[in-house]
Amino acid sequence: MFEQNKEAKSILSIREERIKEIEELRREGIDPFGQSFPGKEAIIKVIDKFNQIATGEPSQENVIIAGRIMALRKHGKAAFADLEDQTGKIQVYIKSNFIGTDSFEIFKDISVGDIIGITGTVFKTKTGELTVLANKFTLLTKTLRTLPEKWHGLTDTETRYRKRYLDLIANQEVKELFIERSKIVKYIRNFLDNKGFLEVETPVLQPIPGGATATPFVTHHLSLHQDLYLKIAPELYLKRLLVGGLEKVYELNRNFRNEGISTRHNPEFTMLELYEAYADYHTMMEIAEEMVCDILKKLRGTLVIQYQGEMLDFTPPWKRISMYEAIKSVTGINPDEIKNEEIGDLIAQFQLELPKDAAKGEVINELFEKKVEHTLIQPTFIIDYPVEVSPLSKQKPGYPHLVERFELFINSMEIANAFTELNDPLEQKVRFLQQAESKSEGEINQNFVDYDYIEALEYGMPPAGGMGVGIDRLIMLLTNKDSIREVILFPQLKKKD
Repeated sequence: MFEQNKEAKSILSIREERIKEIEELRREGIDPFGQSFPGKEAIIKVIDKFNQIATGEPSQENVIIAGRIMALRKHGKAAFADLEDQTGKIQVYIKSNFIGTDSFEIFKDISVGDIIGITGTVFKTKTGELTVLANKFTLLTKTLRTLPEKWHGLTDTETRYRKRYLDLIANQEVKELFIERSKIVKYIRNFLDNKGFLEVETPVLQPIPGGATATPFVTHHLSLHQDLYLKIAPELYLKRLLVGGLEKVYELNRNFRNEGISTRHNPEFTMLELYEAYADYHTMMEIAEEMVCDILKKLRGTLVIQYQGEMLDFTPPWKRISMYEAIKSVTGINPDEIKNEEIGDLIAQFQLELPKDAAKGEVINELFEKKVEHTLIQPTFIIDYPVEVSPLSKQKPGYPHLVERFELFINSMEIANAFTELNDPLEQKVRFLQQAESKSEGEINQNFVDYDYIEALEYGMPPAGGMGVGIDRLIMLLTNKDSIREVILFPQLKKKD
């Protein structure tokens, strides 16, 4: 406790000292929080351009760089600093007789963490380190607080998530991860755009929560005097677009589900949903397989990657197995042979979180989740689900108790969910009402049945396939992270005491 108080006091005294420095700079007519800095070049481009120059032969042209000071070594009337921007880090040499006495007096109060601009020439030191010799220095931002301790960085997980800005400053690999995340999303867009899909947007505030079974977040619109719900899925709006004649659509969207938080769940998450008219769930399997392989080739140059100690082989074709076959292979139970009178015994035997009067399809699905999911390590499509747990899917011809649906599992995580879409408005209405009646009071009721969507189907939606892909989980796999919080810039956290 004494050490913590001592540290807090030290931080406070440093902050007070820097406030005094800021006040002094202002008295001298210097803005401690700077102006724009035109002409700034990316540090990585400077490194690439001048990396081959010989030691002792400085460049003849000036470069203009800016960034945060990450290390500082002062020696009388000269100083070395490590300057870092988003793209990289380079050493800067500041000398009084090059930048002028007045500028050097200002630089003497510069601290690690401050943001500066430098104009100068490039040379290599005797040790071969590329360095910018400054002939002009500009203070752009004076910091009040010290950065995380240099050698140990920022390692406390709770602090890293709550203060992501410090995490990005202190941990270069975190910055690289989120740059990589941006690349992955760009690869997804390019892939779908090249296949003729149209990117669209659907409402975040919806009068009826639909497209998935989840507890919504509720808000209230004052002017409309109406409760609205944050989007739990864009599905019903995207399929309205199929009705309207847009045949291939996708949305990279934020979904909101008022449910638990874990290493695989965040209440606000990124989802890709796409729909293609005249397609089915087989088409969606092909798209999922091709898209992920395309990303891996661009990102890693290989279809075999390591994830948390497991070697994952994405070489197509990926395994496809029905849910019933998967259950039988793991448990020895043939779901086709389960009798209604055995449901209660199965629930008790496997300690399934279901009421004793649960539908057979719900028991089969729960049995799969509890006994099979964790065994699915290599990319695997689990196909053909019970109709009771798939209210938006088309029934499998010849198998009225099953629907054409798949979920993609990789390392026991569900990455994608897809259907051959139900486009029969009469059947859809029956399914919606059955779903409403099966839910506990207060979670969902008939007022939540989207009758406008049913009406849209009555105008005719072509046969179609649709798929949702959990982007955060996919990025976890591609970047070898074991928690969804690692790949979300600002994950949801409990309120700090």
